[in-house]
Amino acid sequence: MDWDPQVYRRYDNERTRPFHDLLARVGAPAPRRVVDLGCGPATTTALLAARWPGAVVEGIDSSPDMIAAARAVPGVSVRLGDVRQWRAGPDVDVDVVISTATLQWVPGHLELLTQWARALGPGGWLGVQVPGNFAAPAHTLLREHAARFGVGHVLRHHDAVAEPDDYAQLLLDAGLVADVWETTYLHVLAGADPVFEWLRGTGLRPVLAALSADRVEQFGAGFAAALRAAYPPGPGGTLFPFRRIFAVGHRPEGAS
Repeated sequence: MDWDPQVYRRYDNERTRPFHDLLARVGAPAPRRVVDLGCGPATTTALLAARWPGAVVEGIDSSPDMIAAARAVPGVSVRLGDVRQWRAGPDVDVDVVISTATLQWVPGHLELLTQWARALGPGGWLGVQVPGNFAAPAHTLLREHAARFGVGHVLRHHDAVAEPDDYAQLLLDAGLVADVWETTYLHVLAGADPVFEWLRGTGLRPVLAALSADRVEQFGAGFAAALRAAYPPGPGGTLFPFRRIFAVGHRPEGAS
């Protein structure tokens, strides 16, 4: 399943805003090493390097296309890798772990997140953001249309992410100070079929990859029409509510 960095960055301002809000709650003063798990094209990884210019900042992503784009970003080191295989520990001394809009793609990510949280040393910080809009019309319509075309099995929905209290309890159980919240952004999107174009860069990708070439256009036309009805354009653009869930944890200095 390929990622297209250009399509993904079409709404870069809207996609980057949650990263700024997450980063604002990470209070590490002078970390030595920072890792961005699921860094994509590294536009947000660059913000980590700007925030902590004295740190070694590394981005990891499983998409060769995203990593190819990320290598053009100055000030960060990036590599191809699966976030499910990443581990902190004695050989990987990391002060800040960030993962934004990635874990919804990882089945069973609560167990993975628990490992990351428990591995944090004193003074370490963990910041995670995931979309919480799988019950929104964009996704319910996507599931309906995918099922109609016989490819509904490629989508995850009710188990894609947990609720805020689940993330809070996970961080607390790992011995961290927890800061968990949710926000619904009301994006105003310009252009023709903007919600379809937004999803084409993210949630629609598994469906398009599963369809035969001769059915992609048919699926796209029907799905785009359904999205226009659910998210009608107005004189100032198309309103697109988007719920996101944030979880920040840190282990205080002196804690074990």
